[in-house]
Amino acid sequence: MNNSKSLIILLVLVIALVGSTVAQAKTQIDFWFSLSGQLGETVEQLVKSFNESQDEFEVVAFFRGAYAESMTAAIAAYRAGNAPHILQVYEVGTQTMLLSGAVYPVYQLMEDQNINIDWNDYIPAVLAYYSHEGNLYSLPFNSSSPVFFYNKDIFAAAGLDPEKPPTTWQEVEEYSRKIIESGAARYGFTTGWPSWVLIENMHTWHGLPFASKGNGFEGLDAELLINGEFGVKHVSALAKWQEEGIFHYGGRGDSANWIFLNEECAMMPHSSGLIGSMKQSGLNWAAAPLPHWGDPYPKVNTIIGGATLWVLNGHESEEYKGVAEFLKFVAQPEQQAWWHKQTGYVPISLPAAEMLTAEGHFEAQPFQKVAINELNNAPPTRDTMGIRLGNFVEIRNVVEEELENIFAGKKSVKAGLDDAVKRSNELLREFAEIYQ
Repeated sequence: MNNSKSLIILLVLVIALVGSTVAQAKTQIDFWFSLSGQLGETVEQLVKSFNESQDEFEVVAFFRGAYAESMTAAIAAYRAGNAPHILQVYEVGTQTMLLSGAVYPVYQLMEDQNINIDWNDYIPAVLAYYSHEGNLYSLPFNSSSPVFFYNKDIFAAAGLDPEKPPTTWQEVEEYSRKIIESGAARYGFTTGWPSWVLIENMHTWHGLPFASKGNGFEGLDAELLINGEFGVKHVSALAKWQEEGIFHYGGRGDSANWIFLNEECAMMPHSSGLIGSMKQSGLNWAAAPLPHWGDPYPKVNTIIGGATLWVLNGHESEEYKGVAEFLKFVAQPEQQAWWHKQTGYVPISLPAAEMLTAEGHFEAQPFQKVAINELNNAPPTRDTMGIRLGNFVEIRNVVEEELENIFAGKKSVKAGLDDAVKRSNELLREFAEIYQ
């Protein structure tokens, strides 16, 4: 009798243990991302919040290096049959991803999983950029636009009004000279993401195309247009200021951040996505709209940077259910508002923006609305709605390499920009030959 009771108790314990193990087993969703530092920590907090919100799926976030490295690795993994479920890709990779054959479009995923999202809730400029043939292919995640950061203490030390940042490039030069002459800082300004900020956005901010064919939206046979009158004028000023020490080129991507953070310069146009880090910097800073050259150029709009979440083919249906649930979570207005506050990336849905406005967020932190105002400064034209080019990653590298040749005095401004256009057009033709 005792043996029978012991056996029953043992069986009950085994069943309970097995049941507990089954209940605890979650379907794993692999998410490759490319944000580091404070931004990377915020990604991990977002993932943790989703995982704690339900017990069916476990999103595992992997930092896979810079955007270009991560995208290349993911496409290679897809071909090898072991791709991540979700991949964060920056905006210059959009055309490559659209034509890669590796993508499960987000709109289709949500339809297949019977998840209803009103895509019209998204900011039109963001929705248009990441849509193809009228449908959204990747979920907007960290959308940014460049803003003009400046150090208020350095301004004050140079006798400048800390509440009046420069609004024109002529004033940037004037302020920089005063800052350097006063000894308040070594340089006037530097920049993050040189091609995106100083070439791509400067063209759209002044109502001009970066490339033909509606910046590539209207065909793969687009060509760069940055060696025209405006491009030569703008880069000539930058080259002159570089030679005089007013402007200091600090490298590609985020390489120049330290120049501003160490207070070696007073101003730095950079992604609004830097705001989260700036809040932790200890500097007395502010953010303003990008400078403009004034007449005869109109002031139109800046363009989207940052990245979206792409879903890759090759996984099981149950896993895609988890992918869809995670993307639904990310798209919630509450999560969008939280993400914006933590990072400085623009809230990509109208309900999130309305929520932030209603709670007085933008009144308390007006610098958080600068990028939003720039994107919405004027209705986008076919030349300013964004840039979608094949081999755009490589093209941006070419543009920055030629800028470096110009700033180092190795080439004249016109020769450097002409070479940037020539080399980029060759890359565009190579891409078109593959995908046309």
